[in-house]
Amino acid sequence: MILEGIVTTLSPDGTLNVAPMGPSSEGDWSRFVLRPFRTSTTFRNLQARGEGVLHITDDVLLLARAAIGPVTDVVTRPASAVMGRVILSSARYHEFRVIEVDASAERAIVVAETVLTCRLRDLFGLNRAKHAVVEAAILATRLAILPIEQIRDEFNRLSPLVEKTGGPDERAAFALLRAYIEAGGVQP
Repeated sequence: MILEGIVTTLSPDGTLNVAPMGPSSEGDWSRFVLRPFRTSTTFRNLQARGEGVLHITDDVLLLARAAIGPVTDVVTRPASAVMGRVILSSARYHEFRVIEVDASAERAIVVAETVLTCRLRDLFGLNRAKHAVVEAAILATRLAILPIEQIRDEFNRLSPLVEKTGGPDERAAFALLRAYIEAGGVQP
């Protein structure tokens, strides 16, 4: 099973990186697999520090912002069991340590072991608009891989879902992502 979430890592100098990530797990999330690109900040930080925090959230505006560029204004606190940061708006999180890395392909395989799981609040869940924003965020990260017309077609298909069932955050996230793809991958 793949779960869309947000991973925070710290660089060797302590700089926070916030990245959307879809880890997979076969069980209770005591172990899971991350697949960051080897060129990503997340991968470099995991190589350097070997730990981070996986957040489960319904905040699709944060997910959209993190998909297209650095996020520096998220409210966090220090993690308890690892050198990392916990996003306070998340519903729950898993502090983890890396136990295995295979960097032989473009996307590394990073096996992580959960060392602490905490719940901060109830998870609202993902309505149709939130799902649409998650899909749009994934599309926005594929500008170098997919034809722009295919991405625009998908955005047009997703747009009514956001308009009909979304709130202000979902509409803002979708508009941000649309502006990003229309600018050719430049953050608006």
